[in-house]
Amino acid sequence: MVLRLAVPASADVPPPRLALLSEWPRAAWGLGRLIAEWKTLDDVPRGDGRPVILLPGLVNSDRSNFVMRRYLKRLGYRAEGWHLGRNLGVRAIGQDGELLMARVAALHAKTGQKVTLIGVSLGGIMARIAAHRHPELVREVITISSPFAGPPTCTNVWRQFEWLTGEKVGDPAVNARLAEAAKPLPVPATSIWSHSDGLVNGLICREPEGSDARAIEVSSSHLWVQMKPEVLRAVAQVLGRGAD
Repeated sequence: MVLRLAVPASADVPPPRLALLSEWPRAAWGLGRLIAEWKTLDDVPRGDGRPVILLPGLVNSDRSNFVMRRYLKRLGYRAEGWHLGRNLGVRAIGQDGELLMARVAALHAKTGQKVTLIGVSLGGIMARIAAHRHPELVREVITISSPFAGPPTCTNVWRQFEWLTGEKVGDPAVNARLAEAAKPLPVPATSIWSHSDGLVNGLICREPEGSDARAIEVSSSHLWVQMKPEVLRAVAQVLGRGAD
C-alpha cells in the first residue's frame, strides 16, 4: 500500500507545506533503508549491456546519481553519467540542448546502440526533450519525480530554478521547452512519481490517464528519491522488460 502524506489537492498547485517540511526526514529515512536493503536489490532481471545515461536534477551533478549508476552497472548495464557538470538548465546543456544531444550521440556512436535516458527531476524533462528531438538515438526514457506535465509554479522550487538557471518562468523559451517535454514521446516512456513529493506536485510528474506511457507510483520524498530501494527496483524492472 502506498503511503499518502500531505498530498496536493489538485494538479495545479504546489505540494502542501507539511510535505515540504517533511522532505529531509523522509530523505534520511530512505537513505537508511538503502543501506539496510542494498544487498537485497538483486532480485530483478539482469542487464543486457545496453548504454544508459543518467541525468541529474536541478543543481546536482553526476555524483547525485552515483548509487543508481553503481546499481545498474552491477546488474549488467553500461550506465554512465551525463558528464555536463551541475544541472543549471541551459547553462549546462546549451541554449538549444546541443551539449546534451552531443553527449547522447557520442555514446550512441561508441556503442552502436540506442541510448536509454534516465532523468531525475529537471534531468527527466531534459531527457524527454532529447528523445523528441532525436528518437533515432534514444531507446527509452525513464523519468523520476520529473514535473514535465505542468507549470513550474506547481512546484516549491520554481524561484530557485530561476535563480540558478538565469531563466524566468513564463518566458516563451521556457514555455516552449516545457510544452515539448509534455508531449507524448515517440519512444517507450516510464514515469516514476510520488503523490507525497514535497518539492514538486507528483500529479504533473506523469502523463495523463489513458496514455501509452507507464506510470509507477512510489511513496517518497523528492530529495534522494533516486536512492530509494523501491525506485531502484522499479528502474531495474522497467529496463528488464526490454532486455534482449
